[in-house]
Amino acid sequence: MAKGDEFDKRLQSKEALEEYLPANKLEPNNVDLLVRIARQYRLLMSDTTSKKEKLRLGYISLEFASRAATLAPNNAEAQLSPAISLGKMLPFMGSRDQFNASPRIKAAVDRAIHLDPANDNAWHVLGRWNRVLANVSVAKRVLAKALYGELPVTTNEEAEKCLLKAIEINPNRLMHYIELGRIYAAMGRKEEARKFIKKGLAMPNKEKDDPEMREIGQQTLQKL
Repeated sequence: MAKGDEFDKRLQSKEALEEYLPANKLEPNNVDLLVRIARQYRLLMSDTTSKKEKLRLGYISLEFASRAATLAPNNAEAQLSPAISLGKMLPFMGSRDQFNASPRIKAAVDRAIHLDPANDNAWHVLGRWNRVLANVSVAKRVLAKALYGELPVTTNEEAEKCLLKAIEINPNRLMHYIELGRIYAAMGRKEEARKFIKKGLAMPNKEKDDPEMREIGQQTLQKL
């Protein structure tokens, strides 16, 4: 695990897994290790452009994350891990799978926040969940209801509160500012959207997902 952690710090997910997976065979119920492994597979999703490969890696990540959550019902990071994995997979899923994933994400993130209200990752995931659902069109809601059932109703204002909370807890992550900017863009608050996205873009990359988030921020700016 210690060797894997060194690779993890350097954002070298494949090398980290080469250490973590043998460790998992020795201790299959080590929750911290399961959470680490799930994270590496999520990070590997950013390294491929193939939708099929992203989903394959996502499902492996979800498997390890779900095992961690089952083993540790009172561990906030373990409870949050499946929500992050599902959130990463959501854009590449079919409609039915997206519908089924939504309540799972919400339940997992609510549990994580209950266990650790100062978890900025959890607030970020909840904010993104609210933004996505708040901006589902009426036509898509009607279709989803006919095919699968009612989608939850929420607002961009709820999403905004979550991201402001995430920034309050940890103001040093560019993803929080860019996601808040995306929420303001969805609300039509263009000046605030530009302000927060630009603030995020001005920050250095520190995490594996930062380049991907930066690209999303730039695309949102271009549409404003």
